[in-house]
Amino acid sequence: MTTSDTAAHTQPFQAEVSELLHLMVHSVYSETDIFLRELVSNASDACDKLRYEAIASPALLGEGDALKIRIIPNKTAGTLTIADNGIGMERQELIDHLGTIARSGTKAFVSKLKEAKDGLGLIGQFGVGFYSAFMVADKIVVVSRRAGESDVWTWTSSGGSGFEIARAGDEEAARIHRGTEIVLHLKDDAKKYLEAYEIERIVSAYSDNILFPIELVPEEGEPRQINSASALWQRSKSELTPEDYKKAYQQIASAFDDPAMTLHYRAEGRYSYAVLLFAPSTKPFDLFEPNRKGRVKLYVRRVFITDDADLLPGYLRFIRGVVDSEDLPLNISREMLQNNPQLAQIRKAVATRVVSELESLAEKDPENFAKIWDAFGAALKEGIYEDFERREKLLALSRFTTTSGEKRSLKQVIADFKPNQTEIYYLVGDSIERLKSNPRLEAATARGIEVLLLSDPVDAFWTSMPTEFDGKPLKSLSQGDLNLDLIPRVDENDEARKDEPEADEAATIAVIKAALGERVSDVKVSTRLTSSASCLVADSQGPSRELERILSQQNRGMKTKPILEINLRHPMVGAITRAQAGSKAVDDLSLLLLEQAQILDGELPEDPAAFAARLNRLVLQGLG
Repeated sequence: MTTSDTAAHTQPFQAEVSELLHLMVHSVYSETDIFLRELVSNASDACDKLRYEAIASPALLGEGDALKIRIIPNKTAGTLTIADNGIGMERQELIDHLGTIARSGTKAFVSKLKEAKDGLGLIGQFGVGFYSAFMVADKIVVVSRRAGESDVWTWTSSGGSGFEIARAGDEEAARIHRGTEIVLHLKDDAKKYLEAYEIERIVSAYSDNILFPIELVPEEGEPRQINSASALWQRSKSELTPEDYKKAYQQIASAFDDPAMTLHYRAEGRYSYAVLLFAPSTKPFDLFEPNRKGRVKLYVRRVFITDDADLLPGYLRFIRGVVDSEDLPLNISREMLQNNPQLAQIRKAVATRVVSELESLAEKDPENFAKIWDAFGAALKEGIYEDFERREKLLALSRFTTTSGEKRSLKQVIADFKPNQTEIYYLVGDSIERLKSNPRLEAATARGIEVLLLSDPVDAFWTSMPTEFDGKPLKSLSQGDLNLDLIPRVDENDEARKDEPEADEAATIAVIKAALGERVSDVKVSTRLTSSASCLVADSQGPSRELERILSQQNRGMKTKPILEINLRHPMVGAITRAQAGSKAVDDLSLLLLEQAQILDGELPEDPAAFAARLNRLVLQGLG
C-alpha cells in the first residue's frame, strides 16, 4: 500500500450541495428526528439492493450474517452509528452518492429495474435524505465496503464546502466485511439521540415496518431488535386474521376500540400502492377541531413519511390507517405533497374506494355501519356539502331520524312516499325533541308524510344548496312556499274542516302587519299549520333560519327579517280580526303570535320583559 493510496483526498461538493443542505435542513424537514428515519431508510435500501443483486450473484451474500441494520450509541465518544451489511459502496460510489445530488447509484439501479420491467420498486434515492444528518451532527464519517470487493473506504465531512475520501485503516477494514457504517459526531444539543428510549421511540414511529431487523446495540447489555420488521399492509389478505387487523389498527391509530370497518387492498397499474384503512367504532375527542386534520399515514416503500398528507377529504378524517406508495420519492417535501400529481390520483382513488366500502358495509353489515354512522355521521354529511362528485353516494349512505323512525335511509323514505308526493321533506333545528313539536310539521303530519328531522349543525349547510336524491328534490318545511294540497289527508274529517270559517285574510294580515311593523318582512297565510296559530319561515331565496342563526353566532352574515305565517282558522287569529284595529289588544295579540313562534324556534323574544307583561295582561283580561 503506497502513501498515495492511503492519503486523504479532499474534494468539493457539487455546486448545488450547499444550497441543497440549507433546503433540506430548513425547508423539507421540520423535525430533527427525521435524520434517523432517513439513515435507516438508506440502510434498508442498501440491504434491498444486495438482496436483489444476489439473485444473479449469490456469492455477494456469502455466508455472513443475515441482512440487518444496527444502531450504536456511544455516550463516551458522543457518536451515534447507523450500520448495515447491505450492498456497500466503493470509492467512486461514495463520491457519486454523497458528493452529488443529481446522480445516485441507487437511482440508477431503479432505472435498471424499470428497464427490466419486473415491477420491483423497493429502492429509494440514496444520498438525498442523508444530508439531513447535518441537522444533528457537526461531523459525519462514512466507512463502506462494497459486497464482493476487498477495499474499504472512508468519507468524511463537516458539512462545509466539501469532503475527504481515503482508504480505510486496518482496524476499520477488519470490522466491516460488507456494507456501510455511518458515524455521526453529534452536536451538544443533539446528545438526546444517544438515549436508548429516544432511539426506540423514533424507530417505532417511523421505521417499525422496515422489512429488515433493526438492532439497538447499547454500550452495556446485549443487542436487541427494536422493530417488528413486518409491513402488515404489504402482506396478502389471505395471510391475515381479524386479530391481526385489530392489533394493526390499535397500533396504527393508538386506539383501544375495535375497528368497525377494515379496508385492505393493493392498487396496481399506473401507480402502485398498498392501502390498509380502518373506520373506528368510537368517536375521537378531536373529531370536530377546526383544522379537520386527517390521520392516515403516508409511507413510501414502507418508510413513514407523514400523517399530514391529507390523503382523504376532510369529511373522512375519522378514517385511520396507512397508504404505502411504491412510486413517490422518499424525500418528498410538504410543498410537493400538496402538488404532486401522483398523490392527487392516489387521494381521489382512495377516497372513492372508502366511500364504496362504506356502501358495501351499509348493505352487508348494517350493525357495524350503524356504529360508524352514530360516531361519524355528522362528519360524513359534510361531504354532501363539499363533494359534488360523490354527493349522491353520500346521501345514499346517510341515515336520518324522521317522523317515522330512526336511522332511516332516503331510499326507505322514498319507498314510503304518499300518493302524489314528489319531494322529500325535511326540517332543520337544534334538537330532535324540539323539531318533533315544531308547528311547521302539522300539514305534513296530517297527510302522513315522513319528514327528515335534521339537528346536526352541518345540516343547515348542506341543505342550503339545491339537492335531490334519486330524482326527488329535498324540500324544507321552514323555507319558501309549501303546497301539499294534492296529497290526501290521513283523516277524512280533516278535509271537512277545510270548510270551517276563516278569519278575513286581507283584513287580518293588514292589522298584524301594522302592529308588527319592521319586525317581520311579511305576513302570510300558512299552508303548513293545522292547529297552531303561527310560525316563522324564511324566504325561498335566502338562507334558512337555522343557517342564519349559526352564522350569526359566528358573527358571519347579516340577519334577515323572517316571514310570519298565520293560521286563519285559529281562534287567536280570529280574535285579532274581531278586535278594533289599532287597539292595545290587537297589538298584544299580534306581538304574541310573533313571540310564541320565536319561542317554538328556540329563540327568546326580542324584549322578554315586555313579552311577560303582555302575556300577563292578556291572561288577566281572560280571567276578568
